Amino acid sequence: MKTLKAKIDNPLSDLISDDIYEILNAQGLIDEKAVRDYQIRKKFKTLRSSKISAGDAIDTIREEYPYLQFDTIRKIVYQINK
Repeated sequence: MKTLKAKIDNPLSDLISDDIYEILNAQGLIDEKAVRDYQIRKKFKTLRSSKISAGDAIDTIREEYPYLQFDTIRKIVYQINK
């Protein structure tokens, strides 16, 4: 009899396959904060490309992440990668 594994939603599906994500997550190699920040940047870019102002885009993202302050999201989306 097969055991069914709970499928984990892969928030990085545009970068890596679901199988790879599951393996990395099972080994504790996924940085959840970095994944969250990646998703926030991606959503911000999408909102801005649809002609929404930066402030309104950040407010929209804050609705999804109410525990983050406006300035925190601003820092995430304007972060310069080193």
